Amino acid sequence: MVNGIWVLLILIGLVVSVFNGKLEAVTQSALDNAKYAVELCLGFIGIYALWLGLMKVAQESGLVSKIAEKSQRIMRLLFTGIPLRHPALGAVTMNIIANMLGLGNAATPLGIKAMKELQKLNPRKDTATDAMCMFLAINTSSVQLIPTTVIALRSAAGSSNPTEIIGTALIATICSTAVAIIAVKIMQRFF
Repeated sequence: MVNGIWVLLILIGLVVSVFNGKLEAVTQSALDNAKYAVELCLGFIGIYALWLGLMKVAQESGLVSKIAEKSQRIMRLLFTGIPLRHPALGAVTMNIIANMLGLGNAATPLGIKAMKELQKLNPRKDTATDAMCMFLAINTSSVQLIPTTVIALRSAAGSSNPTEIIGTALIATICSTAVAIIAVKIMQRFF
């Protein structure tokens, strides 16, 4: 469906550019932006390699496990339907930690694993549980201690201080996550 929409938008753009006599400008713009996209992706490689490497070191050293262990109480408050020491709780915790470190791409497989584990606990397979809704809300709003993607974008764009966004991103994501958690808790009372 989305691919069809993109194709439609591109075709409309091409037709309009032909009627306006701007086909050459559209072609040049497409080539320039393709070059910029490659440069941007190459800029991401360094920052992602750094943070993914640090995450791997933290995982191998046992730091991630210790953080997951220490956060069990908080996780139990948020995810009341998950039994203690269930693999779903560990997967959810790992995903949240990865998101907090700004590793969205690394967090995705952990999020999929968490949802699969949560689905195993689901008595009604066609309906999301409260824990699934809470996980989705937290995952979507996720507190960002280190907004890696934004830092990488700012760095690739030539920012003189790409990390200055950390403080404001932290405040904004704490607010968004708090609102998400409150919204889910309120909705759980009604449904």
